[in-house]
Amino acid sequence: MANEVVLLDLKLSPFAARVRIALEEKGIEYKSKVEDLSNKSSTLLKMNPVHQKIPVLIHNGRPICESMVIVQYIDEVWSHKPSLLPSDPYRRAHARFWADYIDKKMYPTGRNLWASEGELKESSKKDLIQCFKILEEELGDKLYFGDESFGYIDLALISFHSFFYTFETLGNWSMVAEFP
Repeated sequence: MANEVVLLDLKLSPFAARVRIALEEKGIEYKSKVEDLSNKSSTLLKMNPVHQKIPVLIHNGRPICESMVIVQYIDEVWSHKPSLLPSDPYRRAHARFWADYIDKKMYPTGRNLWASEGELKESSKKDLIQCFKILEEELGDKLYFGDESFGYIDLALISFHSFFYTFETLGNWSMVAEFP
């Protein structure tokens, strides 16, 4: 069991994707155990008894829950590999702020666009476009958020990339046209 890494996973989950990306970025070997969320395994219920959801990283038998908490854990434990978070405390706090913005503002707004109709849908569309405008302003002319290489904020956002087409279709707008 020396340095055993297991990920309770769901391939379509953007939150689990974050963890898979972080593990790959760090070059960490792991075993993926895909969960059936309509019939949760005893392992998932034991390892995440509070929320009973994925992803859960199990490192040497000990669970870590919540995608961005897991990403921070991976970054700290496997610190001999290039860091996903900046070394400067201010820049690290800045990265955490933007990842939190993605989780607490952009994701729920996108979910509202998907789950609503009529006036609420139109309002969600406008709010989501505004979220992306704010993110685009933060990115500026850089290739990556906050640094010269792929990092924490990029990882928080990239896992939602597969939703962009859905956002465009449901909102009847174009990411490329709005954010060239």
